Amino acid sequence: MKPAGDKAVGNWLLLLAFMVFGMVVGGGHVRTIGAAFAIQTWRPFTGFIPPLNDAAWVHLFALYQQTAQFQAHPVTLDQFRALFWPMFWDRNWGRLMALAFLIPFAMFAWQRRLSLRLMVWVLAIFLAGGAQAAFGWYLVRTGLEPGMMMPPPLWAAPHFVTALLIFIALIWTGLTVKRPVPPMVEGVAWLRPWALASVLLLLVTMGFGALVATTDAITQFHSFPLMDGHLVPPGLFALHPLWWNFFANKATVQFFHRGLATLTFLIVLTTSVMGLRGADRYPGLRDNFLLLAGLVALQFILGMATAVMGAPELGYVHELNAVLLLAAAVCALHGLRGATSRSMLRSEFALAEHGNDRSPEHRRNALSS
Repeated sequence: MKPAGDKAVGNWLLLLAFMVFGMVVGGGHVRTIGAAFAIQTWRPFTGFIPPLNDAAWVHLFALYQQTAQFQAHPVTLDQFRALFWPMFWDRNWGRLMALAFLIPFAMFAWQRRLSLRLMVWVLAIFLAGGAQAAFGWYLVRTGLEPGMMMPPPLWAAPHFVTALLIFIALIWTGLTVKRPVPPMVEGVAWLRPWALASVLLLLVTMGFGALVATTDAITQFHSFPLMDGHLVPPGLFALHPLWWNFFANKATVQFFHRGLATLTFLIVLTTSVMGLRGADRYPGLRDNFLLLAGLVALQFILGMATAVMGAPELGYVHELNAVLLLAAAVCALHGLRGATSRSMLRSEFALAEHGNDRSPEHRRNALSS
């Protein structure tokens, strides 16, 4: 990694992060319309070719007819086509992501613009993405199990959270490659724990949000802040063993998601306000905290509206805004890499910016300037 940064490599990684967001857009849409089990074949290298004749359509439709989802809610061939295309384009977006990684990676490696450490790290991210694809196929195959109406929450929620971890890794690495040496931000080191807590709370809250979506818990408790008149809903831990409530009990996943969402809203909003005040002399970081405040306010409003209306479509918008909110929180945390615990003198800045020259003569000159 070059000390001055490599904008091309950094922008490539940020583009991949944007494409992960695109996968969330596509995957969320597929889940919302109930198309997750539509394509019961997996051809990683030739699956980009759509059905080209009636026989191909009939074959794919016959495979879908074996799913519990079809057997519970039969559809016509034309209705199947409407389910097929969103899933088809979502998978092809994943294939495009693989090409968007491999081609620039080969080019940058050939040009020796990737250090060994960076090369190993981005390859690990790529392999994690490949594992996500294989895991996604397993989720699709669960549709053949008796009574399985949608991908099981026990697997679907970790699948979503893992995608978010890849998203965070790409953003952080891309920003770091573009600017390896963080700019000094005076006197706001105390903000780092708050920004880190914001990122972690968002991850956990979004994980529970995925459980709400995959258990279809949005169909219950259409009031806020109380849940049908209860602060704590009845049957909160009705299932056994206890841990199973967090994956199958709609009351449990809604209750904890609401509680975590409220806590996360308060922490992120507090972090944003403190960031706006503490980073007022740093326009880029200040604007990042302003964006964070706006997105978290919008997120909480969308969450309340989704709970009251019980609208999966609004929940989908809520999910997408959550990913943008997470990106803003990660960028804010990254912007604090160079934060110091106190204001620094100009002479100290000179020493920090010219840290490669550590000769006594250089230090004397810097301190006397």
